[in-house]
Amino acid sequence: MQTVQNITESIHYVGCNDRRLEKFENIFPLPNGISYNSFLINDEKTAILDTVDSSVTEQFLENVQGALAGRDLDYIVVNHMEPDHCGNIVELSRLYPNGKIVANKKALNFLDQFYPQVDLKENYHQVKEGDTLSLGKHELTFIFAPMVHWPEVMFTYEKTEKILFSADAFGTFGALHGNLFADELDYDLLYGEECRRYYTNIVGKYGKQVTKAMGKVSEFDVQMIAPLHGPIWRKDTSYLWDRYTKWSAYEPEKKGVVLVYASIYGNTASAIDYLATRLSNLGVTDLRIYDVSKTHPSYIIADIFKFTHVIISSSTYNLNIFPPMKAFLDEMAQLDIQNKKYALIGNGSWSPTATKQLTQFFAEFKNWENIAEPITLSTTLSETQKNEFDQLAAGIAASVSA
Repeated sequence: MQTVQNITESIHYVGCNDRRLEKFENIFPLPNGISYNSFLINDEKTAILDTVDSSVTEQFLENVQGALAGRDLDYIVVNHMEPDHCGNIVELSRLYPNGKIVANKKALNFLDQFYPQVDLKENYHQVKEGDTLSLGKHELTFIFAPMVHWPEVMFTYEKTEKILFSADAFGTFGALHGNLFADELDYDLLYGEECRRYYTNIVGKYGKQVTKAMGKVSEFDVQMIAPLHGPIWRKDTSYLWDRYTKWSAYEPEKKGVVLVYASIYGNTASAIDYLATRLSNLGVTDLRIYDVSKTHPSYIIADIFKFTHVIISSSTYNLNIFPPMKAFLDEMAQLDIQNKKYALIGNGSWSPTATKQLTQFFAEFKNWENIAEPITLSTTLSETQKNEFDQLAAGIAASVSA
């Protein structure tokens, strides 16, 4: 059954939802699924802007054929060659062999890599930065956005309707619920946190590149933003723009403290609970506590992006940082998170080396400010060490309120 929706009179949504997929990129949990957005422009010439993942091929092709209503397909525009968006280029080319594949050089190279068994070179239509393509009343301009978040990424701006087709930028985890536009639903409730989790974990490493791409886009009159995942924005686009401006500059959104711990038998967890209680008593709001052995790193990283302060606490395990914490820190380091204030707590019963190794690890982070001397626990938070935790809490509270 077709699930085509109109974006405007001549631009149609032909994307699909996947509520079965457990993990995006086989890493990130998808409790609410994911949408794969694709768009069809019906003009003197017809064009599909990006396809969808192969898992929803049947629904996608039914949507495309329904929206075309018997017309041929003239162009397949490839903004992004990641498989969840390029997964049906070959299928469309088989159905519509006259369709030209519009992409930049790097994207076409990727196409050859991904589908070496198919030779589509006769249909290649290579574009460069700033090139335009007329479909009749609609004119497309191609804006290169390398490393947002792959090197071949480009945006497509449609001049008549003033729509920015933004590839993975401005997207979010979470399937659509029938409502296509962000103003038709409670975006903050349904997608607000998932949009941040998507950005921080998928695009977050490339803040400089995001800033550069936004500078290019700012030269165009954008009235609508159509990303490849999540709702379309036709009102209040400044909401997304402001978020991306802050995120790409690694600026915290709120004052608050994220306390992340790795505990084997519960003693480190108990110490963190004590610290959080003291912080609350001192008036610190927006506290978040995470056990890295239980919570997926993507959720923790999203909150670390959001808040100003981070406390990391780990037990020692085989003379090293407890493995779940080590794995979390390695993942966080890959994303190049910046501009945080932090403190460290280690624990160990006979050779508490975690403290030293945490200190060495964070010394390599860019623009992270250490606000307290590390504390080392000997198994439990003893009465004699509570004073150290009270002083740490006071120092964190003063830093948060500064």
